[in-house]
Amino acid sequence: MKPTITIIGAGAVGCLTALTFAKHGWNVTLIDKNRLGGEASWAGGGILFPLLPWNYPDEINDFAFAGASRYAALCDELREATGIDPEYNVCGMRIFPEFDARAPAWCAARGIPAELHNETLFLPQVAQARNPRLLAALKARLLALGVTLHEHTELLPLQNEAGRITAWQSKDGRSFGADIYVLAAGAWSAPLLGKSAAAIPVKPMRGQMLLYKLSSPAFTEILYREDFYLVPRRDGHVLAGSTIEDVGYDKSATPEAAANLARKAAALHPALKNAPILQHWSGLRPGSPGNIPLINRHAGFDNLYLNTGHFRYGVTMAPVSAERVFGMVTTAG
Repeated sequence: MKPTITIIGAGAVGCLTALTFAKHGWNVTLIDKNRLGGEASWAGGGILFPLLPWNYPDEINDFAFAGASRYAALCDELREATGIDPEYNVCGMRIFPEFDARAPAWCAARGIPAELHNETLFLPQVAQARNPRLLAALKARLLALGVTLHEHTELLPLQNEAGRITAWQSKDGRSFGADIYVLAAGAWSAPLLGKSAAAIPVKPMRGQMLLYKLSSPAFTEILYREDFYLVPRRDGHVLAGSTIEDVGYDKSATPEAAANLARKAAALHPALKNAPILQHWSGLRPGSPGNIPLINRHAGFDNLYLNTGHFRYGVTMAPVSAERVFGMVTTAG
């Protein structure tokens, strides 16, 4: 009989975790209170690189680089299996003059190609993926592999205080049983643990974004200046972001943030000065201490694993996060 696993949260982290277990023959159930990929994974820019790595400890960089290295093969697999192209694109990233003076030496010491040009630092191997297409491809792939998906299904906080989870109840009265549970609900992870939430210090951090559309692509590289970026898509769409706001579970998209993002976008690339803004949205990232994700077995439950707290790098880290959880589960005594 196949072992069973229920994964709570169908963002990139939850979807890649589900994919990993499904490909190893597990009976997988994936649950999300919204639609698959409808929260932070959809809302982000899809940059598969830390911003900026010399500002992070090795623990985060190693994890992010490992995750990013899986994307070329993953996107090929998804495109071939589903016909949906996640638009993996090694477009490079250009960082404008305020980059840290240690950055070129930092890159050289780690074997990361970096080019100084006209007072900018260009990193030619930085890649991106188009989040909505990546998530659509993951959904199609998961369903084809027999994963049971429950969207718009809100779970109640755990009632157990410790021990072993035998079933997780939903607000509409359903009960989800499994051998193993993985909590990958991002910013909503802590409340789902009820009385045990103190064990995971994950909280929402709002990020707001703008979307532009140019009649023809004006630039092909990711542009970065002072914690602000522009991400060009192949069809002329441009993402501009993002804010980092500690406002709890408030997902409002504010006029003040829109004006500030638009000002920065026009300053970074003049083609956007008079371009119409097609969309303005926000998402809630799962912040964690030191921005280090929580990937471990929960101390209070012997069959509950955590895969959350990735902050800005859930999409980037998702493939290797899934591998790590799979290794923990399959080697647990």
